[in-house]
Amino acid sequence: MDYRKNIDKSMSKTKILASGGPLQIELVDYVGSDDNDVLIKISESLVEIYGPAARLTDNTIKTYFNREGSIPFISRLRGEIIGYMIGVPLETLDREPWARVDTNFNKFNTIYTYAFVMQSEHQGKGHSKILKRVYLNHIKKQPSIVYVTGHVRKGIASRFTGKISIIEKIENWQGTGEVFEYYRRELDLH
Repeated sequence: MDYRKNIDKSMSKTKILASGGPLQIELVDYVGSDDNDVLIKISESLVEIYGPAARLTDNTIKTYFNREGSIPFISRLRGEIIGYMIGVPLETLDREPWARVDTNFNKFNTIYTYAFVMQSEHQGKGHSKILKRVYLNHIKKQPSIVYVTGHVRKGIASRFTGKISIIEKIENWQGTGEVFEYYRRELDLH
């Protein structure tokens, strides 16, 4: 039985995983409609990179934040949402040709980083780094998960720490005119 059917759909349900000063990182169990507008506004920064299809909608929020198996996080500063990061099992992207040809597809050992967004005025202040660290630490605790993958602009993955491999380079990713890399991070599970 899906317990989410019986909750107040306007209020988000989260669990604080990390906090320090005015910043806190929360694991999202359910995003309520009260938070949709701010999440959609934050996604506007993705539109500049990926085009209008990257803008969150009420429907995509339900699909990616509230989908069973998704691992979404929000970052709050002084109680206001300033960013989010969403991981999804690779197998949930079975309509994507690149996902189906990943060597780990149907092994249920990979989380794909679907989105990682921080409001522009909060970038460069360490908030993104903290969100990413909490996200990766949480993913490492998931049974059977060995890898995290994602698409980033060419050159970004080379700045990542850990065991990173570039699986594929994609010209004109999602019609952006930019080269993106599909990377895989092997999680250090020790």
